[in-house]
Amino acid sequence: MSYIKTKYYDTKIQIYTMKKMYPQFKSKFKSKFDIEFVGDLIVKEELPKYTVYINYRGNKSPIVKILSPTLVENAKHIYPDSKTLCLYHPENYKWRKENLIANEIMGWTAGWIYFYEVWLQTGIWYGPEAPHNLTKKQNE
Repeated sequence: MSYIKTKYYDTKIQIYTMKKMYPQFKSKFKSKFDIEFVGDLIVKEELPKYTVYINYRGNKSPIVKILSPTLVENAKHIYPDSKTLCLYHPENYKWRKENLIANEIMGWTAGWIYFYEVWLQTGIWYGPEAPHNLTKKQNE
């Protein structure tokens, strides 16, 4: 029996999966490849609650921002112009529209928050990182 891969991909699965795994996130379906998610994320009880904005954009890298609390000036792994999180190096990982925000971006965002909080306390970023130019615009 062979597996036939269909070319059809329903982006509404992004909303369904987020509702299932992160029910505290609200979604706004703007168009086929434009979905916004906003919700609170608590990484550890000892850490503050973070309000996160995620914009799913099909094959373009998702946009992820922290709405609150306000991040410190010159925080590590932030695109300075757009204030979006740098969760992965675009040369090391290629985002595809079939990837699920709930499975990948949410875990990376939680990890970023944890390492950010540790960095605030210690001045050391213990999370994974790759050298690259953060002044470039995020994948447009």
